Amino acid sequence: MRRQGLERDDIVFLKEAISLARRARGRTSPNPMVGAVVVRDGRVTGRGYHTRAGAPHAEVVALRRAGKSARGARLYLNLEPCCHVGRTPPCTDAILAAGVAEVVACMRDPDPRVSGRGFRALRAAGVRVRVGGIVGEARRLNEAFLRFQRTGLPFVTLKAGMSLDGRIATREGESRWITSAGARQASRRLRARHDAVLVGVGTVLADDPELLGPDGSGPLRVVLDSDLRTPARARLFRGAGPVLILTRRRAPAGKRRRLERRGALVVEVASRRGRVDLEAALFELGRRGVATVLIEGGGEVLGSALDAGVGDRLALFVAPRLIGGRGALPAFAGDGARRLRDAAEVKDVRVRSLGADWLIEGMLRHPRMVTQGRWVGRRCLQG
Repeated sequence: MRRQGLERDDIVFLKEAISLARRARGRTSPNPMVGAVVVRDGRVTGRGYHTRAGAPHAEVVALRRAGKSARGARLYLNLEPCCHVGRTPPCTDAILAAGVAEVVACMRDPDPRVSGRGFRALRAAGVRVRVGGIVGEARRLNEAFLRFQRTGLPFVTLKAGMSLDGRIATREGESRWITSAGARQASRRLRARHDAVLVGVGTVLADDPELLGPDGSGPLRVVLDSDLRTPARARLFRGAGPVLILTRRRAPAGKRRRLERRGALVVEVASRRGRVDLEAALFELGRRGVATVLIEGGGEVLGSALDAGVGDRLALFVAPRLIGGRGALPAFAGDGARRLRDAAEVKDVRVRSLGADWLIEGMLRHPRMVTQGRWVGRRCLQG
């Protein structure tokens, strides 16, 4: 959207709104991260951000803090204000009631319940609206929300804890612990920023993980288990939070009842080559309102993700160890790329030190996304 007469001070306040919004990273889904700044006569009189789904929106928090000074003021936002009734009343109503004279926002909200309607409601009531500053930064902040609104499917992060030569276990299957305690704690924090964490049943059998966040709570924990081999005594069932097991159709009824007695929700999805189809699994998660998924492995699931052209972001926790050996387990198995031009690329790479280990992050670019169009978009459009 074209910038509409924004000045240097406008950009400063929009950047502050984005900075405020970022404080709630991982806590607002399925809502976007939003920050708000109220400015009267060049001075900030109210700030706020949306802390979690169900809590007051950023606009309401900032306007309450501004009080009477909001009348005739400018309100800076990184995203269009909502105009529909959800868990909270419309933010456009709060803006009009506060007497705000002007709203300056980075971008329109793609949610079809909003998508320009919020701006139109404000303009119809006499509020000046300007849109279009630092759109790229605003999009990056809410990339997962934007993807979910556009396709109805989750934004996917591929994560592995591995040695410097890309191994996640020795040839004897030993994997605890390749990375340091600090790296594992950072991994748990990453887990807590997602709606769901997904592993294959091989990881459950080999490592018996709880898949919890740093405070002992958990996002939705998802297991791909074609033959329902997940043990009834798995540690997954001891932690707080739901467990979803995705299996192929006509899975063994007895095993299903056993897992359901442990509290798991067992759902059948399409399979391929006798295994749960990862694309079908992600489609099912999107149908259930899951906007962000962290795929933790093991190697077959991560490799299958690459083979399918699935994955938006990469997070590799790398330890300074060389395991070696043809029988050692790779972080990414599957079929792999036949030609170099078919290999996934990692863009915008960032490397951060975690004590003796490193965290390597970047955005994934799959050749299939460029040459054929992303599968999630096609499948979503097909319903």
